[in-house]
Amino acid sequence: MTDFPIFDPPERLLMGPGPSNIHPRVYAALSAPVVGHLDPVFLAVMEEAKALLRATFQTRNELTIAISGTGSAGMETCFVNAVEPGDRVLVCINGVFGMRMREVATRCGAEVDIIEAEWGTAIPTESVAEALSAAEYKVVAVVHAETSTGVLQPLEQISRLVHDHGALFLVDAVTSLGGVELDVDGLEIDLCYSGTQKCLSCPPGLSPVTFSTRAMERLAARQTAVQSWYLDLSLISQYWGESRVYHHTAPISMNYALREALRLVSEEGLEARWSRHLRNQQALVRGLEALGLSLVVDESIRLPALTTVRIPQGIDDANVRGTLLQRFGIEIGGGLGAFQGKAWRVGLMGSTSTERNVTTFLAALQATLAEQGYKGGGAVEAALSA
Repeated sequence: MTDFPIFDPPERLLMGPGPSNIHPRVYAALSAPVVGHLDPVFLAVMEEAKALLRATFQTRNELTIAISGTGSAGMETCFVNAVEPGDRVLVCINGVFGMRMREVATRCGAEVDIIEAEWGTAIPTESVAEALSAAEYKVVAVVHAETSTGVLQPLEQISRLVHDHGALFLVDAVTSLGGVELDVDGLEIDLCYSGTQKCLSCPPGLSPVTFSTRAMERLAARQTAVQSWYLDLSLISQYWGESRVYHHTAPISMNYALREALRLVSEEGLEARWSRHLRNQQALVRGLEALGLSLVVDESIRLPALTTVRIPQGIDDANVRGTLLQRFGIEIGGGLGAFQGKAWRVGLMGSTSTERNVTTFLAALQATLAEQGYKGGGAVEAALSA
């Protein structure tokens, strides 16, 4: 006999910085019967997931797999395999996740230099060029889609500079993969990681990663063992490769779910998916502006999947988010770091990015703000006109 009831969580409209809402087909995949991690059926799932990941990353990289762990595990995978103690690493910081990359690189024993930009702005190409001219780096790391600020970092010119100086280019694509154009091969990205719970609309638990030939050559030439046994790609690649050497027991059901989420991406088409994310964000922005709210990030570098909104003076941040959650069942994110208490983060990722969710949120936000005496209206009408 137990005192604990059956767990029955509420249904939420997940419009924060992640996770996003899950498609019914992905839920169905999660409930499929579990087989062994070396069962031929599961090995076929792994192969199909690899092919679908390559298409989504837009790469031909052989080593394109799903690490067993969340996006932070993908971050660590890239650094621990590419960096040895004493290597010089350049990390670009304009938000929380650039700061986290610096921390991970430091723990790998790297000599870390940083480029910092104001939160809500992009890393200037000129700053990268200046740093690369002053020192020789093994790895240069940048966040493509900074979840803490809603900035979409331009990558093309930085990539060119990095390769001109013989470094590896490492990119955090946790909040961009599947929601905005990311051409790994075209941009010559050497190491890239993402997460399943953002624009792929899969539960958190896996981290897609892809390594270029240059990155694999660097791994093969290491003079020291990879810091983490669990994340050592020279070992993991044997499990995901033809030899199928046992490394760890993969999360079977999560791989089912990822495969189905990637099938949904493929069916919709990448360009259509990118357009949907942008179109729905534009409608959201139109509605927010009708309410008289201002946005943190300039339109030219605004991340379609995540919009940061300045909290009006006199408005109680926690009260608004609490009301949206408890009364309307809508989750949005509060600000992190420099934006704590100053901004809301509104996500439109993957399955969450729909016209219906945009108008539902705007109507709820307008009503919630009105209760605090805020004047403004016409949000839904403005969004629909967009």
